[in-house]
Amino acid sequence: MSRIGTITRRAFLVSSAAIAGGVAFGYYRYRKPHANPLLDDLAEGEAALTPWVLIDAEKITLVTPHSDLGQGAVSMQAMLIAEELDLEFGQFETSPGVPSPAYYNTAMAGELAPFNAHDSSLQARAVRGGLGALGKFMGLQGTGGSSSVPDSFEKLRLAGAVARETLKQAASARSGINTTALKTEGGRVILPDGTQIPYQELAAEAAGIEPVGRVQLRDPSEWRLIGKEVQRLDILAKSTGTQVYGIDLEMDGMVHATVKTNPRQGGLLNSYDASAARQMRGVSEVLEVTGGVAVIADNTWRAFQAAEMVEFDWGPAPYPAEMAGHWEAVAASFTEERLDSEWRHDGDVDAALAEGNKFEAEYRAPYVAHAPLEPLNTLVLFENGRLDLWAAHQMPRFLQQIAAEIAGIGTEQVHFHQQYAGGSFGHRLEFENIRQAVEIALQMPGKPVKLTYSREEDFAHDFPRQIGMARGTGTVKDGRVESYDLQVATVSSTASQSVRMGQPTLGPDGQIAAGAWNQPFAVPNFRLRAYRVPELAPTSSWRSVGASSQGFFASAFLDELIHEAGADPLAERLRLCNHDVSRRVLEAVGEMSDWGSPLGAGRGRGLAFVDSFGVPVAEVVEVTATEDGIRIDKVFVAADVGTVVDPVNFDNHVKGAVVWGLGHAMNCEITYSDGMAEQANFFDHEGMRMHQCPEIFVRGLETAPKVRGIGEPPVPPAAPALAAAIFDATGTRLREMPFNKFVDFL
Repeated sequence: MSRIGTITRRAFLVSSAAIAGGVAFGYYRYRKPHANPLLDDLAEGEAALTPWVLIDAEKITLVTPHSDLGQGAVSMQAMLIAEELDLEFGQFETSPGVPSPAYYNTAMAGELAPFNAHDSSLQARAVRGGLGALGKFMGLQGTGGSSSVPDSFEKLRLAGAVARETLKQAASARSGINTTALKTEGGRVILPDGTQIPYQELAAEAAGIEPVGRVQLRDPSEWRLIGKEVQRLDILAKSTGTQVYGIDLEMDGMVHATVKTNPRQGGLLNSYDASAARQMRGVSEVLEVTGGVAVIADNTWRAFQAAEMVEFDWGPAPYPAEMAGHWEAVAASFTEERLDSEWRHDGDVDAALAEGNKFEAEYRAPYVAHAPLEPLNTLVLFENGRLDLWAAHQMPRFLQQIAAEIAGIGTEQVHFHQQYAGGSFGHRLEFENIRQAVEIALQMPGKPVKLTYSREEDFAHDFPRQIGMARGTGTVKDGRVESYDLQVATVSSTASQSVRMGQPTLGPDGQIAAGAWNQPFAVPNFRLRAYRVPELAPTSSWRSVGASSQGFFASAFLDELIHEAGADPLAERLRLCNHDVSRRVLEAVGEMSDWGSPLGAGRGRGLAFVDSFGVPVAEVVEVTATEDGIRIDKVFVAADVGTVVDPVNFDNHVKGAVVWGLGHAMNCEITYSDGMAEQANFFDHEGMRMHQCPEIFVRGLETAPKVRGIGEPPVPPAAPALAAAIFDATGTRLREMPFNKFVDFL
């Protein structure tokens, strides 16, 4: 059924649930819309019909404020606007726009609420609404947490519908024909006699009209783009090597910079000697930045080479120098004093454990790097009190605030130009390259400077995924899982990240338990406790955040209990499942993989299920144990996101996430020696190789009541499904990543 929405020229869509939850912050103030940033510099003849649609006599520009990290966010946002605006791909340009509170993320706050994503109780909705209100007051513009689709799905269609109806209003005023008799198609308003008026011809007239306030979204049966196979806007450029990333930018008079800072993250610089570097060809400056130096040269390679010639006396790391100390700190955190929260307690766990024969297991997940293909970079120019930065970043308004504070200017003088990113996985949620670029620019006013990290510096100063352990205790009875007690201990990546953003953290960190406590399995006696490890090496959000490791812990332990019970892994999960959408996902992956059929000698099949970011995902991995190692043959994935916006991109997202999850489970970890990361490049933090990639089969279900994102949810089930398959083939249980410590892979 179609829906009615309201939006104005200066409006930002507010959902009814968020309004209800915003009462505590003041109903009127919360409803008051943010200003439309496109109106600030509107040229004569331009019409900014909403914050996302700009039309002039020459072209149509759709604003796509979610940063594109390779996940297709620009195409997705443009598709949603174009669906209602009756545009075809090729009829418009896109722009990331300027950082603005008008583009605050309406979905990101939901992940912070301490409720199951599928909990629709009044209390859960009120808390999510309150967090959404806080996000609006803060103008929380951000990309992450698989929130781009749920944030955009309704409000961008409304933006397109408002623009469509306003253009019809302009055509009506010109022609004298009532809007009810007008249609739109292919970027034109069509009159009853067949006359077609391009939108661009109506721009000047539309600019003088108050945008239509009430619009009707089209029924899904009328969709032309959503749910259909379309070619992403960036495919041609990326296929021909013409896509411009931040690292490709050039500017007249530009110099090149790189940095060397203390590889012991957070450690001090005692002294340095740059005399040899200053004598090298092409080097013009060696400047101090916080924690190290920046080398300025006439090209990036010479800057890299000169940086290696600087001699440093680094201070010690503010965390254990060796990995043994890190693991000892994690193991010592399973105490009442370190208890962050008890996220779930069903039944009488202690009584059940006292009565049965206890089964116990311990699991470990290491630090791992983000390591996107494009290393961190920033082009910066400070001139006449104005600071311009060109980079790819996921939190542009925080970037403005941090840059303004360093430069000692107002945020309105910081102009951020969003770029396409060559990957992120959470890496571009951080600000180190931005801070350093600003510090360099302040010392070189009037000179464009492009800062580029070497691959080694990018690894050394990554903020990796959290390190963690889990201890599980459970019992089985009459062929069924009877009790499940899982204790999880990790450092808080949320707190670590928040400190660097200058933001407070309140209450328990839900990411310590994410992917574990909220699983839809009604074990009679179920307890999940999360313990917060004291700060060790600084960490950050990594693709699927807490669920990337906790999903492994939770699913692997459940699999072991099911094996102890002598039950079938799929049948027992279906018996325990108390969520209809998740049940359908499990049934789908069972059907896809022909679960239960014989595989033959030396082969194994493993199943895992993890719900993260509100998306239930089930994966089945099939492997063969050969004399030379494990070969991964096939992976089957079923997931339910409510509505699949772009089926081609959905398929690519799932497959990419599976490869990412499997590769890191197989091979990757960051270890510290003398306080420094020992891994410095892809060869010693190696993901999956092409010859190792299995066939991957994907099914997207659309039965869930809410629209969700798919970029991260397929990652967590990959590791436990692979571990279960290897056990099925070899009898070897893998409880610690990376698995190559214990088995070989072909």
